[in-house]
Amino acid sequence: MDGNNLIVIREYNSVNEAEWDKSLLDGAGIYAMIRNEFMSALYPMGITPAQLVVRSEDKQRAMEVLDAYTEG
Repeated sequence: MDGNNLIVIREYNSVNEAEWDKSLLDGAGIYAMIRNEFMSALYPMGITPAQLVVRSEDKQRAMEVLDAYTEG
């Protein structure tokens, strides 16, 4: 996977929240990964947020999936 093609769509103070949203995207067939997963678990809230990243071409669809869950 080319890291230059990945963009941050959300940041989280909780790795659990990031994992939940990643699982929603995975279920929708959208490649996603979490940056800073371990660092955000080790350091206090807000120091190193977990970042949910997707391919740039999947940004719109990923946002739709996440928004549908939070609105529903």
